[in-house]
Amino acid sequence: MSKVRIKLQSVDIEKLNELMGTIKDIASRAGIVISGPIPLPTKKLKVTTRKSPCGNGTATFDRFEMRIHKRVIDLPANDKVLHNIMRISIPRTVKIKIEMTD
Repeated sequence: MSKVRIKLQSVDIEKLNELMGTIKDIASRAGIVISGPIPLPTKKLKVTTRKSPCGNGTATFDRFEMRIHKRVIDLPANDKVLHNIMRISIPRTVKIKIEMTD
C-alpha cells in the first residue's frame, strides 16, 4: 500500500503547529491512523554584523538568528483525505511538500 509523506517547514512555530493540528483533525475524522508529526532538527541560521554603518568604531556587534522548524507526517494514501488536505489554506511562512512513496 502506498503512503504519503508530508514535509512541513516554517520559521513561525505557532503557524506550523496550527497547520499540523488541522491535518491531524482531517485524518482523525476520516478514521486514518497517521505517523507523526515527527520533529526534525531545527536549523539555526546566525548572522553577526557590526553596529557601526562604516565598520569602524567600537567593537559592538548585532547578532541575528533565524530558526527553521521542520516536521514530517506519514499517512496512508487516501483520495478523500488528500483532497481535504490540499484544500487547506496554508500561511505564507509555511512551506509544504507532499510525496507519494511505496
